Amino acid sequence: MEDKIRILIPEEEVNKKISEVAAQISEDYAGRSVHLICVLKGGVFFTCELAKRLTVPVSLDFMSVSSYGGGTESSGVVRIVKDLDEPLLDKDVLIVEDIIDSGRTLAYLIDILRTRGPKSIRLCTLLDKPERRVKKQVKVDYTCFSIPDEFVVGYGLDYDQKYRNLPYIGVVEF
Repeated sequence: MEDKIRILIPEEEVNKKISEVAAQISEDYAGRSVHLICVLKGGVFFTCELAKRLTVPVSLDFMSVSSYGGGTESSGVVRIVKDLDEPLLDKDVLIVEDIIDSGRTLAYLIDILRTRGPKSIRLCTLLDKPERRVKKQVKVDYTCFSIPDEFVVGYGLDYDQKYRNLPYIGVVEF
């Protein structure tokens, strides 16, 4: 049986907001380049759309961390599945995430990346669930949408590896 998906944020609204956030990032990094770190797998759709809209020089690397497994709740145990290919020394780093929930994964990731000598680290997310934040020290610099505590899919976000390719943000109605 197919899951029922309710549209939370339509495709046009997602595209408009990504353009607005990209314009702000381009302004903030004017005269510098930005090194995007895409957090896989979910972040790849957002990272690509964001990168296309940036007007500053961009370099890109990928990292995969996991704290979910196959469920809908974070396990709280974070592990690096794929590490970066490039060094971060003296780079202006922008971590790009699809969604920030408890903040556990990002707190862990930021702590690790700081030890690698970047000039700066900032955080950009497509979706934020601030009321679910456990790690209050995780400061999001660029947010497209703050959303309620619902299980969302689309635009890279999945439910058991399904629905990543939806061009909008939807809510799985179980």
